[in-house]
Amino acid sequence: MKLVFYSLILNNHQANVADELWKLTRHSYCFVELANLQAEHRKGDSHDYSDRPYLLRAWQSEEAYSQAMELVHTAECCVFSGIQALTFQKERMRLGLLSFDMSERWLKRGILNLFSPAILKMFLSYHFGGWSKKPLYKLCCSAFASEDQHKLFTYRGRCYKWGYFTRVEKIDVETFPDVSTSNITPLMWCSRYLMLKHPELPVLMARQLKNKGYRFMLDMYGSGEYEIQTRQLAKELDVEDVICFMGIKPNNELLNDMRRHCIFLFTSDKNEGWGAVANESMTNGCVLVASDGIGSSPYLVKDKQTGLLFTSPQTSSSFGHPDIAALNSLCSKVEFLLDNPCECKKIRQHSIALMQELWNPRIAAERLLTLIDHLQKGKDTPFVEGPCSKA
Repeated sequence: MKLVFYSLILNNHQANVADELWKLTRHSYCFVELANLQAEHRKGDSHDYSDRPYLLRAWQSEEAYSQAMELVHTAECCVFSGIQALTFQKERMRLGLLSFDMSERWLKRGILNLFSPAILKMFLSYHFGGWSKKPLYKLCCSAFASEDQHKLFTYRGRCYKWGYFTRVEKIDVETFPDVSTSNITPLMWCSRYLMLKHPELPVLMARQLKNKGYRFMLDMYGSGEYEIQTRQLAKELDVEDVICFMGIKPNNELLNDMRRHCIFLFTSDKNEGWGAVANESMTNGCVLVASDGIGSSPYLVKDKQTGLLFTSPQTSSSFGHPDIAALNSLCSKVEFLLDNPCECKKIRQHSIALMQELWNPRIAAERLLTLIDHLQKGKDTPFVEGPCSKA
């Protein structure tokens, strides 16, 4: 077996790259699923991946678990993700064989995260297992992951850009309707209504834009514990005429809806890991206006080139005490797009091109195999940007 991934669950975050690796390795690839989890852990994806020929469910039987452990000994390269993979990773490191650890950032809450049992176990395994002297490297599914590792004296100089890769179709940019020049500009927000997603910010933004006379419509998709409060805030601020609460839709319908919107608002704070909706919105023709604290934002967005970045809200931002600096930054970025429809169109074209040409499952899979080949030969990555470049 050329390459084996060990991860919690096969979902839409992993399956697209896995499909490509299966093809590119000529079926010498395996994804080891480590837990039998419910639908809520599939990140909104209801697809059944049980028929994938490369899938090995280690949780199903003792025989499957033994097969997964055997692959630790025989694979050319292994990728380990999460605390559930630690037993396999320790055995692989005991053997001193080429491997990657894959994760989002470890220190979302700063050094307090070291008191997390899972992170502490991985931290101690690295330092007391002598892993710094082994052929072990880091795939960073967050632009902040390498900085966290540097602070912890782990994977220093061994971090590479990675992420979650949603499906990217080859679609002609000219086929998208030019919504940027319409009289009423359609904006979109799509997420669970959780505090880390800060649904208060787009509603407060809507009031500011409305008061300044901008013509727009904000469609908010999703559900969650703070949906009622969000609706109430919209009513209190008298913006129900410019906000439409769309509820929940299947993923394929959401992707189609993205193509009918001009701007996508991604308002999460630093507790957002990667944020695959960033990939999806950019792929489907939205100009992404994203918090600069989201894991994918610095990788995907060059400000006013492939999207716009606004100041991340503090984690304390709430309905009663919103982060005014973040709100003003968000409003400023959206106003720029509304005031400059030609620039908006250019950014839209560049973001689609970025996804089609660089941040997609096929390129990621090809680059990972190239990186493995280079490391086996004692060389470093040949890539200067995008997946598998130095983080």
